[in-house]
Amino acid sequence: MRIRTHRTLSTLLRIVAFTAFFAGPVGAFAYAQTGDKGPGLSGAGFVLYMSIQRGR
Repeated sequence: MRIRTHRTLSTLLRIVAFTAFFAGPVGAFAYAQTGDKGPGLSGAGFVLYMSIQRGR
């Protein structure tokens, strides 16, 4: 029973390490790409919004 538990924990640890090794950098890259834009418009979207507002 003890050997089986040890094997199960060892396999689980390997799975977690493998997932963190490959999914961690992808998640960090995705988080870095979002930036801190915050709510509201910016760039071309803001220019388009203001153009529509001025047309009224």
